[in-house]
Amino acid sequence: MRKLLIGSLMMGMAAIMAAPVHADSEPTKAINFEFVDVNGKSLKLSDFKGKWVLVNFWAPWCPLCWVEVPTLNELNKRKDFVVIGVGLDYGPDEGVVKDTAERHSIEFHAVVAGGARRNPDSPFRQVGPVDFYPTSYIYDPNGEIVMFIPGQVRMNKILAFMEDYKTKNTQYAGSKQPATAAPVSPIQEVTYSKPASPAPSNVAPATKKPRRTTTY
Repeated sequence: MRKLLIGSLMMGMAAIMAAPVHADSEPTKAINFEFVDVNGKSLKLSDFKGKWVLVNFWAPWCPLCWVEVPTLNELNKRKDFVVIGVGLDYGPDEGVVKDTAERHSIEFHAVVAGGARRNPDSPFRQVGPVDFYPTSYIYDPNGEIVMFIPGQVRMNKILAFMEDYKTKNTQYAGSKQPATAAPVSPIQEVTYSKPASPAPSNVAPATKKPRRTTTY
């Protein structure tokens, strides 16, 4: 009986973990990330309002990461799309990130040296979890994370999602707004800092709303 109960619980947990997060969930406004690329240029999410933004996380030793580079290069050529590549887990020499990007013909809008995932100030902490490579997140033109891609980016899925999203969302940045409506940005103006000390154990953690994302 005990084995049967444990087996049922494990099957239930597996089903929950396998379920994708759909775009009709309650949205959480994205942090206005702040990166500095390998050329010393500052980047903010709010710099690209009105465009789709894809943040792609990769590592120099990841062979699967190079398979999707041509697709990401093509997406970055679109006038309504920006791709930012963030290299992680490359060791003590940041120059490896720039050299690797050149060697694999990465032609993104920007390439960022993100340090190690264990670092408390690594750029990925301003976006979302990176459990393996490659991992990508897509922000819509209003600055909300709407897609999480664990693995390689597929052009047909991205384009189909963008078209469907524009059709369903009346608040798409390209739509006309009433003349009396004041412009409101959903992007939180947040400057990233190292995590604070853990809260006392007797304090209940704050409840977070789920992100409005689609997982492929």
